[in-house]
Amino acid sequence: MSRVIATRSPGKIRNQHRRTIAEAVRRLSQKAQIDQESKDLAALIVFCLQGMSDTVDQTIEAWEKRDYWLKAERFREEWRWIDPVTDQLSTIIHQGQWEELPAVLASMMPHFSDVKIRKMTRKSSLWQGAFDKFMGASES
Repeated sequence: MSRVIATRSPGKIRNQHRRTIAEAVRRLSQKAQIDQESKDLAALIVFCLQGMSDTVDQTIEAWEKRDYWLKAERFREEWRWIDPVTDQLSTIIHQGQWEELPAVLASMMPHFSDVKIRKMTRKSSLWQGAFDKFMGASES
């Protein structure tokens, strides 16, 4: 029996989400007012944060299985900011409090300062319809 090799590790997925969020925040910062694309980008950020949270949980579970308790706890502490920010952004989107969006995005920026963007690589099809999907998912 051959060994199974995961090509999409939690760390790689987390870094892809971080890159997507960094690009979305840059695009949002260039907007003068909130339009449909801004709403889609904000919803995309929430989806990416949720995806990042899942990968953090996967990594912690793997380390705890190996009895790396201290390493798992440090990692948990390093990523503890994700859930509160996700909740804040979700509330902003649900309640239409778009004037609060810049402050929350600014509070996230220190966590993405190491992501260097020389060229935008994400296509607009990635976020198109994300707002409607978010609002539809939350109603279920």
